[in-house]
Amino acid sequence: MTGAVRGGVVSFDLLLEGGDIVHPGVGVARGSVGVRDGRIVALLGPGERARAREVIDCRNAFVLPGLIDPHTHFGFGDPLTDFRTEARSAALGGVTAAMTFHRSADLRASTPEWRDRGTAHSCIDFGFHYGLTSRLHVDTLEECARRFGVTSFKFYLMYKGAAGAAKGFHEIDDALLFAAMQATARIPGAVLGAHCENVEVIPALRPALQAAGRDDLAAWDAQSPDFLEAENVFRVGYFGEKTGCPVNIVHLSSAEGLGVVDMLRARPRPAPIHVETCTHYLLMTRDWASPVGKVNPPVRGAADVEALWQGIADGRITTVGSDHVPRKLATKGPDLWRASAGFPGIATLLPILMEEGWHRRGLPIETLAAVTSLNVARLYNLPRKGRIAVGHDADFAVVDPDASRRVTAGTLESFSDYTPYEGLELRGWPRVTIRRGRVLQRDGVLLPDVEGDPGGEYLFRAVPDPRPAAQEATA
Repeated sequence: MTGAVRGGVVSFDLLLEGGDIVHPGVGVARGSVGVRDGRIVALLGPGERARAREVIDCRNAFVLPGLIDPHTHFGFGDPLTDFRTEARSAALGGVTAAMTFHRSADLRASTPEWRDRGTAHSCIDFGFHYGLTSRLHVDTLEECARRFGVTSFKFYLMYKGAAGAAKGFHEIDDALLFAAMQATARIPGAVLGAHCENVEVIPALRPALQAAGRDDLAAWDAQSPDFLEAENVFRVGYFGEKTGCPVNIVHLSSAEGLGVVDMLRARPRPAPIHVETCTHYLLMTRDWASPVGKVNPPVRGAADVEALWQGIADGRITTVGSDHVPRKLATKGPDLWRASAGFPGIATLLPILMEEGWHRRGLPIETLAAVTSLNVARLYNLPRKGRIAVGHDADFAVVDPDASRRVTAGTLESFSDYTPYEGLELRGWPRVTIRRGRVLQRDGVLLPDVEGDPGGEYLFRAVPDPRPAAQEATA
């Protein structure tokens, strides 16, 4: 325990007192947490005394590491303001850091401006995943990784062929995928995520559904069924094995896809395969409202929901994100086929996991904390994030597990003006969100000073340089 000592009592900047401290993947321990200069400096047992300039009563609450949302799309709403609005929405839900996707024609030219915009506007910490859509991206990958501290990338198999051309992407094919894996494998600590969805088969399935006049959400599942995801999961995992590239199957939606991951992991010499799912796949099914529930890959059936929860429970699914897309409701129409895909969800990431995971299915709180904090920090090389431990950033979500609130878009601070979860009663909202020792919100209300001084920091992930070690070895 460290901190200033005054009259025999240790003193801190901030003291989180008397809560149930959640250690991801390990368990829960009653105690207090001392914070100084934005870092955790002490964990105190129930009988230890301390004082602080600010004390937060955490009795009858879990003290979780601040959530790190691994899958967000800031800039898909209003590029000028998304870092402000979506970070504020995140803070309301206990999220203290977010990894967001960045795409451009030349990442070397666009990254500084996008990073600086985030630093100016975000009240939470943030980092980037690069979207890889061209040979230039692959050829400059190591340069960008070292210059900008970005070591996680995403390949869009759903943008192959005609589907990619419609979005302006003309180079996405299996050769580019393989080259991207080779380049990623050469960067220490890097990981390649993949959107797994075989869009080349969809034209064989979609016309009959449209001709039948289908406009229900189940039609979106039928035009891109689970086996199209699973086929791409195998391709990514198999290529990862052949290139030695760690891969991450992002937003996995199906039991079929998870089964393929199990098969790949059972091979004699697999490359590391990580799996991420998202909250909508843990709650929504193809019976949800159309077209509000349209997303890629589609939401599936009830059996898929339960299979994904089982994957979280047994550790086969390692991270959970929101896939937050802050567009307006007007983009979700006029029908299923022309509606935009995706929806907002960063503010409801934690309450959905608490309601559906902790309350309904009895998953341990330390398991939910692992997939939203520690595992994310480990996968994306964020060494001071994801744990409540001395030396780590003082990021917390103080959560009342029984605090019930009705989801209402108007209270979530997002640029988006709707939520697919409108009207749901969810238990497990954060009382307080704290980033690097600074309180961002209390009881669903952002503190006034967050507006004028947001304070979020860019998460630069350094790439180890093997050259000094090599030179020393030959000296």
